[in-house]
Amino acid sequence: MKKTGDVQIVAVRQESEEQLNRVRDWVERIVVGWNLCPFARKEMVNDRICYQLSEARSEEELLTELALGLERLERDERWETTLLVHPYVLQDFDDYNQFLSLVDALLEQMDLLGVFQVASFHPDYRFEGTSPEDAENYTNRSPYPILHLIREESMARVLESYPEPEKIPERNIEYLRNLSEDE
Repeated sequence: MKKTGDVQIVAVRQESEEQLNRVRDWVERIVVGWNLCPFARKEMVNDRICYQLSEARSEEELLTELALGLERLERDERWETTLLVHPYVLQDFDDYNQFLSLVDALLEQMDLLGVFQVASFHPDYRFEGTSPEDAENYTNRSPYPILHLIREESMARVLESYPEPEKIPERNIEYLRNLSEDE
């Protein structure tokens, strides 16, 4: 593990470090910089985001790494959240989207439903009923496929104190619609 700036990076090779730095930059500039997730800044500043690169080349390997990531997050409370970046598997968004049912099954099998939730990000993210270029899709687009492991208790706590959290998606969509094509 290598400590870089204000995040913990789990990487082995130079390419891995570059991939994780690209995700870190996306979190800082887009997710936090554009305030797409109003809760991310605090965790970034407090160095409580674990960036983990998966070397998985199959869905089975990725599920194993996800289970290990969930176990680590469960026992190590210094991390509030984990971004499991998996650039070598599930490049096709439809395959990725179908894989999410296996993620839910894994949470249930590990008896972690209600303890953790897994949010999904993908370079080709597309909400049902939208066109690929629709602004709302960009709220979940990332440099690589990512499984975001989130503590449910923490999320519930911040949602209680945040004014009108149900309006976050609408605000994000409106913000993205007002950006130029280059942005």
